[in-house]
Formats: sequence, C-alpha cells, structure tokens
Amino acid sequence: MDDRYGTDVLAAGWRERSQKQVARVEASRDLVVEVAEDGYCGAVVGLSQGLVELEDRFGKKRLFPLGPGFLVDGQPAVLVAPTPKAARGPVRTASGSFAAPDSRARVARPSRILVEGRHDAELVEKVWGADLRAEGVVVEYLQGVDLLDATLRDDPPSAERRYGVLVDHLVPGSKEARIAQAVERGPHGAHVRIVGHPFVDVWQCVKPSTLGIEKWPEIPRSVEWKVGVCRAFGWPAEDQADIARAWQRILGRVRTYRDLEPSLLGRVEELIDFVTQ
Repeated sequence: MDDRYGTDVLAAGWRERSQKQVARVEASRDLVVEVAEDGYCGAVVGLSQGLVELEDRFGKKRLFPLGPGFLVDGQPAVLVAPTPKAARGPVRTASGSFAAPDSRARVARPSRILVEGRHDAELVEKVWGADLRAEGVVVEYLQGVDLLDATLRDDPPSAERRYGVLVDHLVPGSKEARIAQAVERGPHGAHVRIVGHPFVDVWQCVKPSTLGIEKWPEIPRSVEWKVGVCRAFGWPAEDQADIARAWQRILGRVRTYRDLEPSLLGRVEELIDFVTQ
C-alpha cells in the first residue's frame, strides 16, 4: 500500500518535493514575456550583460535581470540566455570538395570509371563516394588491366559513354603502360582516358604516416607483394581472407584525401572530370 506520509519523516528534501519545478526558457528574440511582479508584458528585443530588454505594445522598453520572476504563456518561467549556436560553414566531403546542398544520388550516367580491382574501388568509394553519387558516376572493377581490351570490345565506349580507367604501376616501360598505349592508339582511344599511379599496388597510395610508419616495406620480387607486406607488419597472410582483413585495417585508417598520396588524388580528379564533361 502507498504510505502517504513516507517512510522516513527525517529524510532531507521534503520541502523540495512539494515544490513545483519552474521551466527554464531561453530569452530568444520576439518571445512574449510577462513580469510576475508588476504585470508588465513585452517581447524580447535584446540581451546585454545578464539583462533582458522587453518592449511592450506601445513601444516602451524596460530592462530586467535574467532569472526567475517571469510568466510565459501564463506559466512561471526562469529566463535564461539562449545557447550560442556554432557557426556552420559549407560541408566538405572526404575528397575536400564542397558537398552539394541536395545529397540525393543522381541517376547513373552512361559514362563510368574502371579500376583494376576491389581494393581500388573501395578506396575510391571511401574518399570520392559522395562526389561520385552526386555526379551519378559508377565505379566498376576489371579484375586486372589485362581485361581492359576485352571490356572495351564487348561494351565499347562512345562520345556519350566515356570510360575513365585507373591503373596501378603506370610507369614507362611497364606492362600497364604498354596496354594503355595500345588502347589509346586503338579505335576506342578518343573516348577512353587511362591514368595511373606509380606504385606497385593501390595499398601504397595510402601515406605511410597514415599508418604510423616511416615508409612501406620493400618486398623482394620473389614474394607476392601483399603477402610480403602482411608478413613485414606481423599480420597473418595464409590465405585471401587474411589479405582482405589486412586491407580493411589499412582502409580503416583512411579518413580524407589528406591520408592519400598526391599522385593518386590528381588522377582520380582527372577521371571524374573526363567522364562528367
């Protein structure tokens, strides 16, 4: 049963329990307030050094100290200064560009960006994903630049359907450079832009400082590069699942374009410009 008198007659706080809690109301501009002491009623027109300025319907203004002693909508209120609102500038995406006001994704364009593998696609998505969705650009992966010629033959580009291609290890004399030159000289060259970074793999496009290391480890040619990197870091490298987990650890350290090498940044921006012209 309810004990109307309570269980401890000497317990502290019995006075407060019987008092009605008074609402704290921010003295925002144009709020209509009544002064409980003399019935003066006016709208908030200013705040200064702990005082609120009220203006009645005749244009007469009076100053009162912030705090208790006011009525708002007929109910007792404690007037307090409004909480300052942090100034918010334009929002930037992870790529450093200004976010579009309307964040809804566009219908995909016929043009697209092709990358060599899943890891390349995931890195591009993490940093440029918001920009690509705003532009309606889809990123697809080839499973190797060796398949580029077949892809272009099966689904040829055109003036309305451009392909931008991002390639690993695009340096003079490399296999990737020879493939790129052949495509550029071929029948689809006018509608394809092939660019790349100089690193063995897209993993190296993540700055060493992002991972807390001085430089990426040097791996002998006799060892598969990603396996060698995992071993150098002391990570498991027994199967593809271990390689995938290692990449997720690396990708998880990337937050913005500042975490990537400039040699990749410019190339991706170039491809986005090419396919959205």
